Amino acid sequence: MAKTVLVVDDDPTQRRLIQAVLERDGFAVAHAQSGDEAIQHLTSGAVVDVVLLDLVMPGISGQDTLVEMRARGFGQPVIVLTATGGIDTVVQAMQAGACDFFVKPASPERITVSIRNALSMGSLKSEVDRLKKHASGRTTFDDLIGTSPAMLMVKRLGERAAKSSIPILITGESGVGKEVIARAVHGSSDRAGKPFIAVNCGAIPENLVESILFGHEKGSFTGASDKHLGKFQEANGGTLFLDEVGELPLDIQVKLLRALQESEIDPIGAKRSIKVDVRIVSATNRDLSQAVAEGRFREDLFYRLNVFPIEAPALRERKEDIAALVDAFVRRFNVEEGKSVVGASAETMAYLSAFDWPGNVRQLENAVYRAIVLADAPYLQPHDFPAISGVAAPPPEYVASPSPAPSAAAPAGEPAIDQPVRILDARGHLRTLEEIERDLIQLAIEVYAGHMSEVARRLGIGRSTLYRKVREQGLDALVKSAGGEGEEEAAA
Repeated sequence: MAKTVLVVDDDPTQRRLIQAVLERDGFAVAHAQSGDEAIQHLTSGAVVDVVLLDLVMPGISGQDTLVEMRARGFGQPVIVLTATGGIDTVVQAMQAGACDFFVKPASPERITVSIRNALSMGSLKSEVDRLKKHASGRTTFDDLIGTSPAMLMVKRLGERAAKSSIPILITGESGVGKEVIARAVHGSSDRAGKPFIAVNCGAIPENLVESILFGHEKGSFTGASDKHLGKFQEANGGTLFLDEVGELPLDIQVKLLRALQESEIDPIGAKRSIKVDVRIVSATNRDLSQAVAEGRFREDLFYRLNVFPIEAPALRERKEDIAALVDAFVRRFNVEEGKSVVGASAETMAYLSAFDWPGNVRQLENAVYRAIVLADAPYLQPHDFPAISGVAAPPPEYVASPSPAPSAAAPAGEPAIDQPVRILDARGHLRTLEEIERDLIQLAIEVYAGHMSEVARRLGIGRSTLYRKVREQGLDALVKSAGGEGEEEAAA
């Protein structure tokens, strides 16, 4: 996904020059000719990753615009532009929150390097903020990635449930992000900042489940050399997340039911019960109602846990969120691995969106991680995802199929397919103009079945120029095979 740069400058010539530089390097560009227009653009909800801000503008100045942006909570990296280079002005801008500056006119390399550094700094800040929220238990539903209808429903249900202490059961396939939803419930409730304890019930040895969940006293059994509090007491005042709750043994299910009903636990070897204040959020990738019918899960416990069910959608049901997820993973792994990948190319995103992702978000995360580690170009390419590009069918706009021969039902001169000419090479860089021109002429010859007059007319060039380019590009054989040999000889 291309990064968007908002260029704020009252000089239209300067805006066009910067736009040409940025678009050449694969960035998307938005314009604003004043500070007020820039604020309006940001408040409209439009995507902006970096802001290039001129300091001297009529009306509200660049300095005041920057202050207003920060006051309204817009945290995008800001690079200030100045024509004078006054040190005092630049210092004030940096103190107000700008991350870099350059003096106009600047070289294209200086502009590109500054923007890439700003993006890296923004990614680092975002990752630090994410880790702080995760560690302090303050992740909210605003931090969940995705605006698909399925995810919006999850967010609405979760925000409602978070306002009370109602037990929540999160269902969904493995890898859909059930723990992320549970953390958002905790961070959106009045227990935010309190302990959030996650337990994978399916990974605990059966003979240790009771001790790990409810704790034990010293000497209560062989090997109990110290007192152990247990997960319920560790989560006291906060939230206990029971992942894969359907894997609990039946005898432990009885004790769990009592803990839920009475808000008290009985550690192994303890003389009396201990009161606990714990909010229970559980999750499973199995059908618990079927487990109840088969006698593998207690019916009374099922109803106690399933008071407020939330179904986490599979990734194949929310493919419109893939681009945002990839963008978030790229930012995170850039920081972790010290890389500077800008994003994924359009062709790569088409492949990723065409794949069904049986492992859901976890599989996508691991695939992007591998691609980031191995990538050697600014944009991730399909070959960086060998397991995906070899399985997912390429989207129609990237399928290279021959043009059907003209028939009586399809008059000559009417193109049968819409096949784009690629402008990026395998490394994500622009191909040369000569290569693109050759592909375009070749495509036109195929589409118009070698009718060179029509090819020249559609390309907007003279026939003699077309024939010269055909010879220079070595496309004579293609013209003959397409049926245009007689026409070329007649023209000659």
